[in-house]
Amino acid sequence: MRRLVVLVACLIGAGAAAAAQPLPVLTVFAASDLAFAFNEIVPRFERTFGVKVTLVLGSTGNFARQIEQGAPADVFFAADESFVDHLVAGGILIGETRSLYAQGRLVLATARTAGQKLTDLRQLLDARIRRVAIANPVHAPYGRAAREALITNGLWDAVHPKLVYGENIRQTLQYVQTGAVEAGIVALSIADVPEIEWVPIDPTLHRPLNQTVAVVRRSPRPELGVSFIQFVNGPEGRAIMKRYGFRLPGEF
Repeated sequence: MRRLVVLVACLIGAGAAAAAQPLPVLTVFAASDLAFAFNEIVPRFERTFGVKVTLVLGSTGNFARQIEQGAPADVFFAADESFVDHLVAGGILIGETRSLYAQGRLVLATARTAGQKLTDLRQLLDARIRRVAIANPVHAPYGRAAREALITNGLWDAVHPKLVYGENIRQTLQYVQTGAVEAGIVALSIADVPEIEWVPIDPTLHRPLNQTVAVVRRSPRPELGVSFIQFVNGPEGRAIMKRYGFRLPGEF
């Protein structure tokens, strides 16, 4: 009996020690258009792999610069492939892990408080539309694409004085949601919110938003980063991504 008590105590102690071990942590820097989709994907990945994901959302251009300067990211989900390609060329991201995970889409969003739903970019010229939000095209791919769409339509010079720049596409959406602007050009993936109405923008008006991911070379857990990429592009992740409007070429 004494031996049994000792054995049980040892097993309990070992179990407690195992339970006290912290979960592996994966730090993911991701473009802010992924906010809604990743809020669903991340918890599922955590449960499946027994890890903790620290999700940091923001502007792709800003993240690329921070990673280049040593920011502690393990994986970088960019809204534009050029930023990933630049970091791969510099040896900062692992080229073998580079993967296309989506092609982004733009929509023309109208605040419900504006009193009219815009259905065409030319309606941004209406005098009643005083402020138009886009993400900052200097470092935000969706802002760059919005600028290209306006230029292609010959609207840039006329609309430019009305523009209000969001730091990233999520902040741009918030400007429309709160009525701080009457209209905006935002990502389809975050457009289904009750405060706005929206219509899709013709994707031929701008260069494709090829959204690409890669693992950071200095990551202490590259295999976990690869697992997360595979999860996002796997059956469970793709189902969620497609629901938020993210498609791969040829995917329906």
